[in-house]
Amino acid sequence: MAHVITGLCQDTKDQSCVEVCPVDCIHPAQSLDGDEAYEAAPQLYIDPDVCIDCGACVPECPVGAIFMQEDLAPEDEKYIEINAAYYRK
Repeated sequence: MAHVITGLCQDTKDQSCVEVCPVDCIHPAQSLDGDEAYEAAPQLYIDPDVCIDCGACVPECPVGAIFMQEDLAPEDEKYIEINAAYYRK
């Protein structure tokens, strides 16, 4: 199971989580994807196929937007698909 970034990240897009991720599974990030990709996205996303569930990102998120998939509130379960869909483009 991967970690998931929820809608709390929308329009905030703090990149502290990107800086601590040991496998670079959080995108779009300015340092990894460039300014244009970062600015075009409403939030950051975790690649469920790359995430190793280390949890390093969770305490770094200043808005509390990152959760283990199984800990999501029912209304936030849609973000499992939203995160995964970003990587299918």
